[in-house]
This record gives sequence, structure tokens and C-alpha cells, in this order.
Amino acid sequence: MTTDERIFSTRVIAAPASAIYALVSSPAGHVQIDGSGMLVASPESTPVTAVGDTFVMHMDREPLGDIPEMGKYDVTVIITNIAVDQLVEWGIQGNDGKPFGYVYGYALQAVDEHSTEVTSYCDWSGLSEKRKARIAFPIVPLSMMEKSLDNLEAIVTA
Repeated sequence: MTTDERIFSTRVIAAPASAIYALVSSPAGHVQIDGSGMLVASPESTPVTAVGDTFVMHMDREPLGDIPEMGKYDVTVIITNIAVDQLVEWGIQGNDGKPFGYVYGYALQAVDEHSTEVTSYCDWSGLSEKRKARIAFPIVPLSMMEKSLDNLEAIVTA
């Protein structure tokens, strides 16, 4: 689904919230869930625990073939909101050490002890109007959110 400043997809996954949270709160989990070949977690990355925690992702656009001239680069990811077994939200860290303005996340709501409603989202409401115009948001298609939930479900139910 899409709103003016948010793209999201929701589904119930047959796994407890704690198992899903363990995966989405780990930089290596982001790599597994993405599955595109574009992301590689830096070896020193550890699971995140608090707002302000950061980790480095090595990016490589070549496997995607979408923006090959970008090649390989590193981004620092900063946690913007986190709650154990409920939410992990992150954004790219800007040069000022603060989030760049848009965030990605997983919101988790336990349905029962064996299943969880998971919402994967991208929210750019914190992005300045100037940046929104320059970047031409939204850049994250709904199909990406749905694919991340497919991959997440396959990993936690394997």
C-alpha cells in the first residue's frame, strides 16, 4: 500500500515476534532479507540494540544493473527507532551524523505465540521538501517491500 509519504506491505508470518525481531535487528539479517546481492554487512557489524546505534553496509549496484555507474560504496546506517520484538527502524546517516530523513523499518505485532503481523515500510515524511523534490520520492516500490516479506518469511519458517 502507499500513502503520500509511506510505502508499506503487511502480512502475517507463522513465526514468533522474537524470531523475526532477531533477524531484522541484525545487519546480517538485512543482507539475507534483501537477497539482491547489493548489500554486504561489514564484518564488524553486530545486532543493534538502541536508537543511535550504527552499522556499515557495503553496497554494490552492479548485481542489480539498475545504476551501474554508482558501483561500490559504503553507507552508514543509523537506528532511528527500536523496541524489542516490536519495531526496528533505520535510515542512512547523513554527514551531520543524523538520519538523512527517510527511514525503512519492520513493525511487528504478535498475533499469538506462533505468528506475527509484520509490516515492512519506507517512510520519507522526515525528508525536507527540497530533498523530496530533488530525489523525486518515492524511490522504493511496493514490490520491494513485498519481496522483503517473502524473503523474511522464507528465512524464519525454514
